[in-house]
Amino acid sequence: MDACCSLNPAIDIGQVEGSFIQGMGLYTTEELKYSPEGVLYSRGPDEYKIPAITDVPEEFNVSLLPSSQSTPTIYSSKGLGESGMFLGSSVFFAITDAVAAAHRERGIAEDFTVQSPATPEWVRMACADRFTEMIPRDDPKTFKPWSIPIA
Repeated sequence: MDACCSLNPAIDIGQVEGSFIQGMGLYTTEELKYSPEGVLYSRGPDEYKIPAITDVPEEFNVSLLPSSQSTPTIYSSKGLGESGMFLGSSVFFAITDAVAAAHRERGIAEDFTVQSPATPEWVRMACADRFTEMIPRDDPKTFKPWSIPIA
């Protein structure tokens, strides 16, 4: 990461690590749930899953470019969060690749819809195997859903 003239490298590295984990949560677990009437059910972290310490990768390498000569940034570490947050999408794309590999392994040629956030429930169902085939698919005309997906 290019932090320009870092005032405190430890803080800057912490900013990048934290924003990566926040981005990972955005793309993999923080699912918004809406009622059929459009009311947002999941309004805060007590109503949806945010990343926890157990979600942090065992090996997590972050480094700062040494003695960067780029144009000085405003307040140095204040701008480090945004780029790190987008890097959390790498986890989402790795999951997508894994689901595609599972489809190839099972000889499934049909396309699948990639959903963000790629929640564990979505990933399990997207892998399509004999166990997911046992899950009944409800006909939307026969029930009123408690929540609806917003695409």
